[in-house]
Amino acid sequence: MSRGPHSWCEVHVGALSVLAPSIGDMEEARVARVAVDMPLPHLDRFFDYSIPVELAEQVVPGCRVKVRFAGRQRDGFVIETGATSASDRELSPLLKVTSSEPVLKPEIVDVVRAVADHYAGTFADVVRLAVPPRHGLTEKAAPPDYPPPHAASGSRTLAAYADGASFVQALQLRRAPRAALALSPVSEPLGDWVGAMVEAAAATLGADRGALLLVPDAADLARLAARCELTFGRGSFVTLTADLGPAARYRAFLAAARGGVRLVLGTRAAAFAPVADLGLIALYDDGDDSWSDQRAPYPHARVVAALRSSRQQCGLLFVGYGRTAETQSLAERGWVVPLQAAASARREACPVVHVTSLSDVAAERDPAAHSRLPHEVFTAIRAGLARGPVLVQVPRAGYLAALACGRCRSIARCPSCGHPLAGERSARGAAVVCRVCGLRPDWHCPDCGSTELRAPRVGVVRTAEELGRAFPQTRVVQSSGEQREAEVGDEPALVIATPGAEPVASAGYAAAVLLDADLLLARADLRAGEEALRRWLAAVALVRGAEHDGTVVLVGDSGARAVQALVRLDPVGFAGRELAERAEAGFPPTSKLVGIEGAHDASPRRCGCYTWKPAPLCWVRCRWPRVSCAPCCGCRSSTAAHWWLRRRRCRPREPLTRTTAPCGCGSTLRSCESVAELG
Repeated sequence: MSRGPHSWCEVHVGALSVLAPSIGDMEEARVARVAVDMPLPHLDRFFDYSIPVELAEQVVPGCRVKVRFAGRQRDGFVIETGATSASDRELSPLLKVTSSEPVLKPEIVDVVRAVADHYAGTFADVVRLAVPPRHGLTEKAAPPDYPPPHAASGSRTLAAYADGASFVQALQLRRAPRAALALSPVSEPLGDWVGAMVEAAAATLGADRGALLLVPDAADLARLAARCELTFGRGSFVTLTADLGPAARYRAFLAAARGGVRLVLGTRAAAFAPVADLGLIALYDDGDDSWSDQRAPYPHARVVAALRSSRQQCGLLFVGYGRTAETQSLAERGWVVPLQAAASARREACPVVHVTSLSDVAAERDPAAHSRLPHEVFTAIRAGLARGPVLVQVPRAGYLAALACGRCRSIARCPSCGHPLAGERSARGAAVVCRVCGLRPDWHCPDCGSTELRAPRVGVVRTAEELGRAFPQTRVVQSSGEQREAEVGDEPALVIATPGAEPVASAGYAAAVLLDADLLLARADLRAGEEALRRWLAAVALVRGAEHDGTVVLVGDSGARAVQALVRLDPVGFAGRELAERAEAGFPPTSKLVGIEGAHDASPRRCGCYTWKPAPLCWVRCRWPRVSCAPCCGCRSSTAAHWWLRRRRCRPREPLTRTTAPCGCGSTLRSCESVAELG
């Protein structure tokens, strides 16, 4: 049943102040509250400084300043200004106003604080991710002119899904709908992720609000930018990525902060972009590894987008062919509305997925049925080449990804460093090399003494060689992270690509072959099945639909749960079952694992700064020990001690309040506030 725009999940939060207590009347600004660039956890708070008379006109909330802290000059951001301070001590003056440009908006301050609390990090660590480094020449230069975006109407992709039209209508009415769209894996328009994001952005821009569109990598950003240019016009938006140069990145950031543009495209670096009157955050493929930042406190863009949606009262749209357990958890709790085509519609529109048979009957019919390239693969490729290009997905890059003894099957390891050996392409075939230390050993097996080698794992280069010999009159295209192709034409060609590097065929692939499925499923990772299904669905989405005889062949075990979900084209059902099993086992996202590392002599029995007791409300039913205070005594020891704590999710109606550490250091416990809000 279709929902009206009034029934969409929205967040109605009262005014939250991260600056309490107030520092006084705003009529005459004499005091500045500053976020000092100091990543120490026990100093994670704002500090008051007096504003000298000569700097009074330059100090504005959000500007960069220099202050003296602990005897050293440090950078900082002015959070707010006022007439008085709650401190009874004499305030140190601001040393310098680095820039009067207000780059840290009040709404971004709230989001940064929430992200830091959610990941038990500090404000200084997160604000580095939110505000790029200053570029003085760019800041002083005259800003370029950005034309307003063209009006766009119509919804081909979102309207094809149940409740998709209601989502668009809610955006047009300036509401804050939240949805998770599980796209049908087929070439456009039903599976057009770019079209879905552009349609949602057009509805938001039509309501005079801003939109932020996030994608995981540069290749996806190029596709999205090209479509936005066709829809909204050249120059009507900016792209914000970490790969841009300092000047270009800061110029795009200032365009959003100054309100010059209302549409921002970007990767993970744009998750904190200060878009004026933000009305929509759309994020594509939240299961991609690149969404997790590699710097402390390691925030995930999905969480940043969710926190911004709840605090800034803007719409949220997760788009992807797969479904992560985290997004499924939000959908099952009603925090986002799931959008998915009916099973009958998926079967009718999407390509047909076959799995090679490994039964004894198949082995009698085809002696190569148990091989890496069974007869069904060659049949599918031959039939697909008669109609257009064929995609072959290989999960390993390189030539020979791993080597083993030809007699006893032991893994061939480097005699110097002990890492597995690999094979590189050479004029005489394959050369043995260690990818870690670079040694090219004269290898022999330490177990049986044999010098014969076999390749249990074959990379994309060797696969291209084998298929090129099998189809000598066909053009072979290789695409991987080292050398990536963006697009291929409609003429027959064999496209051998690694997951995530598949080129886009202008009219869709006639067929696709997914090799070595067992390698993806055998990864020692909690998300192995989820990640494998996500990569397979992304490849299936590049194939023509069933009405154009699109075919997909997977080489692997048909009994694997992820393989069965691929055959059914049901990532939502797979994610639901995965979430239920994780909940039963106590794994994320239903439970949280917190690791506390410290010196051995800083254990609770020796250090009075630790207090071990069950935290109030949401943890009261747990039987595991909890820490309610962070270490602040400065104890150090050469021997590290680790305490692993298991924390269950906070309930929405039982949030933890900020509590001051009992040791008197002034630090606060905030790690559960954001978790409680997300359920």
